Amino acid sequence: MTHASPAAPPLQDFVERHERLFVLTGAGCSTNSGIPDYRDSNGNWKRTQPVNFQSFMSDDHTRRRYWARSLIGWRRFGQAKPNDAHHALARLEANGRCGMLLTQNVDRLHQSAGHRQVIDLHGRLDLVRCMGCDRKMPRDEFQHALGRANAAWLTLDAADAPDGDADLEHEDFSSFQVPACEACGGILKPDVVFFGENVPRDIVATAQDHLAQADAMLIVGSSLMVYSGFRFVQAAAQRNIPIAAVNLGRTRADDLLTLKVEERCEAALAFLL
Repeated sequence: MTHASPAAPPLQDFVERHERLFVLTGAGCSTNSGIPDYRDSNGNWKRTQPVNFQSFMSDDHTRRRYWARSLIGWRRFGQAKPNDAHHALARLEANGRCGMLLTQNVDRLHQSAGHRQVIDLHGRLDLVRCMGCDRKMPRDEFQHALGRANAAWLTLDAADAPDGDADLEHEDFSSFQVPACEACGGILKPDVVFFGENVPRDIVATAQDHLAQADAMLIVGSSLMVYSGFRFVQAAAQRNIPIAAVNLGRTRADDLLTLKVEERCEAALAFLL
């Protein structure tokens, strides 16, 4: 594996030598948009692990805690704007070099930057889904419902945490009211894949189909510690196509990489702009 310095010829050369790049992005792509990431440079958790699917569905207190923190966190997360890394990758697509972008992020910032061919591997935080009847509503609409039911909580503030969460600790969540689905009374959950929940098979299959047509893979801002993303790197390696990664710190795929650039995403991709 070769190492390159920021915006050095090796990454630009890698991109220019391949016409059908399959791009996989992670949290590092969005940190410059003010959205914190989960892991440190060694790939370890920086904080308590995110909410687990089973506990969210089975435990009323977990749901109250999740939505109380989300009420605070969404105010800034929902206003996040794409940064130069998102714009650079959109330019890569506009230049006809990116066949598909698969993102582990749930912020929709690639789409906001104008990227068209995007698969949201872990869903999207701007939608809320009923687990009973599958009805969906915009997250902004649910934000208003949460605020109406919990007016006193609107005065609180807390530090941002990943994916629209906020570090709201030492609060008694027992009084927090979580509205149920107006159609069926079911449990409402953000339309994202929680830990302990499976990525829908059709999404995985679609991504694999696009990877099968690629002549190289580019990873941007992911440690690949979550298997749902890492499996696509394994598949690329099995096909013997070259794999490049832009990431600060180690990744789970370091021994599979053709090229690694340890730089901030927007700096490493600046040549595209």
